[in-house]
Amino acid sequence: MRVKDAMHDGAETATPSMPVTEIAGIMARHDIGAVPVVDTSGLIGMVTDRDIACKALAGNKPPAQISAKDVMTKAPVYCREAEEISDAIHLMENNQIRRLPVLDADDKLVGMLSLGDIAHATSQDMTGELAKAVSGHHEKPEILESSGQIDT
Repeated sequence: MRVKDAMHDGAETATPSMPVTEIAGIMARHDIGAVPVVDTSGLIGMVTDRDIACKALAGNKPPAQISAKDVMTKAPVYCREAEEISDAIHLMENNQIRRLPVLDADDKLVGMLSLGDIAHATSQDMTGELAKAVSGHHEKPEILESSGQIDT
């Protein structure tokens, strides 16, 4: 199966200068957790709901004065629509990410591939392995019995 067979066509996007308050509005209206950032050269970053919460709201500037370029992940991981879904899954596992922008052969953003898309398009085994891999850093820390300290 190819990525194009599982992905969501199209994507809501932001520009580098767009305020995070506007990006949060896009996320709320479309019930999405990530917005690709594009400029005239194409895909240049990704802003996630976590970026907004951890980078924008935890800072000292008012959110309306913080733009996509201030919080985005630069040089985001992406896949191609013609790739095998298994290749995209490996990218997501290796980078511990839940969403991938999808580019065509001309580097144009054509869609998004999410963990949910994969769950609907592939086997439970593949989906389960991916979910475990991308959530690995969220596992409960082991508590050391002798000291009462948390081993992270």
